[in-house]
Parts: sequence; C-alpha cells; structure tokens
Amino acid sequence: MDAQVSLIISFYKNIDWLKLIIAALRRQSLKDFEVVISDDGSPQEIVLEAREALSRNKMNYQYVWHEDQGFRKTKILNQAVVKSKNDYLVFLDGDCIPHQHFMKEHFLGRKKGYVRAGRRVDLTEKVSGQLTEEKIEQGYLGKHVIIDIFKESFRAGIKSLEQGIYVRNKWIRNWISKKDRGIRGHNFSIHKKDLIEVNGFDERFYKPGVGEDTDLEARLRRNGIKILGITKQAIVYHQFHIPLIREHDIYDYFHENNQKKITYTPFGIYKPDHTIL
Repeated sequence: MDAQVSLIISFYKNIDWLKLIIAALRRQSLKDFEVVISDDGSPQEIVLEAREALSRNKMNYQYVWHEDQGFRKTKILNQAVVKSKNDYLVFLDGDCIPHQHFMKEHFLGRKKGYVRAGRRVDLTEKVSGQLTEEKIEQGYLGKHVIIDIFKESFRAGIKSLEQGIYVRNKWIRNWISKKDRGIRGHNFSIHKKDLIEVNGFDERFYKPGVGEDTDLEARLRRNGIKILGITKQAIVYHQFHIPLIREHDIYDYFHENNQKKITYTPFGIYKPDHTIL
C-alpha cells in the first residue's frame, strides 16, 4: 500500500536529535507515511550518517539537500514540498520529537480548506539531555516524560507543560479546538494543493524564527483557508536550547505582504519566469 501522507522534517546538522525522531517515528500508531528530510546544508558526513540511520530503520524517505549558504529554511522547504509524493503534508522541525499519535492526529483528522495547527511542549535541560533512542522505543514519551518535566517545571520555568497532555475525550477535544490558533512551523499540516495555491513559503525570510509560519498563515487566511487548532492532540517535544534572537528588520517583508494583501508570493516555489525553485 502506497503512503498517503508525507512528513517533511526541517533539518540542519542535529544528527543526534534526528536519530531520536526516527526512533519516535518507528512507534507511530499510523505506520504508512513518507519521510522527506529538508536539509538546509548539513556537511556531507552528516548527510551520510542521516541517510544511513533512515535506511537502517527502514524509513520510506527522500532526502532533499542544498549547499549551506546561511539560513535558507524556506527555500529548502519549498524544494521538499515539490519532491513530496503525497497530497497531504505534515511539517516537523528537526529539534522536535513527535508523540506516538502525531501522524495519526494530523492525517486522519484532515479537512479540506483547513490547516491543522499543533503546539509543542518544551523539555527541560535535564530531560532533553537524558533522552535516548532506547527510552523513546520503550514508550518514555507521554506520561513518563510529563511527570519528569513536572518535577522540574517550577525550577526550570517551563510554561508549556500542559501542551504535552494527550486528550482522548471527543467533547474536550471539540471544546479546546474552538479557539482560533496560529500556525507554528514546527507542527502543522496542510493539503498540498492549498499550499501550492499560495506558492509555498516566501523565500525572502532568510533568518531563523521569522516569517516562515506567520507569513504563510496570513497568506493562507487571505486565500480562504481556516486554521484548526489541535493542541493536546498532535504533540511534539521540543529540545532544550537557548532561545533564538529574532531580528526585526526582516519583518518588513511580512508587513509588505499584509499591506498588499498578498496571497500568492512571487518569491515561492514557482518563480516569475515560471521555473520551479
């Protein structure tokens, strides 16, 4: 049976964490999916190690890479979208590990004209540093990791702990999903057709933490796409690291697209001369 959904993972050098992600993918309750690695210029020795790990774990995968010329996440994401084989796409950042039901929650709940937008739970430095493939394979992610984070949450100042509570009750799900939520690049899914209609990601956002999700969300909304929050359903666990410094000068592109009410960016997948990428 051919896969019906593609998981696009943004990746750059973080090979140890990618191996943890692969361990989590092996435990997914939804088994039939394609993995597309969107590599923003990792060295070739890292690429070889990543490919070997994917092959060893029998992942159905494609590997999309370009040369390292600084942060170009949006550009390599557009290439990954083009290469993906399926009509439904799930996006995950390479510093986030998916919950066991992550793929199931995104794919089985898909709706035409909607983006499904999840959130993340931030791991403490201690929990993040002690994660292993073996612990993940034994089912550590879930109740066990939440208990460990809770023990440290007051000292570590973790504010997203509740995002790691997996909710099964349909009534509670419907209630918490009514709140309008924005897209976060580390955890969302969309029909490929809807993404192509706005020409994918605007490649002018060339600095980390700026634009790749907020600009995409704004253009999708203007094109009639609604955002459906799936907090506490599609869960990811975020690696501890020092927060990124967001450089505000690049927000000019975001404001420009908003002022002009842009939906289809000319700086995306298809360029003005009709070439791709």
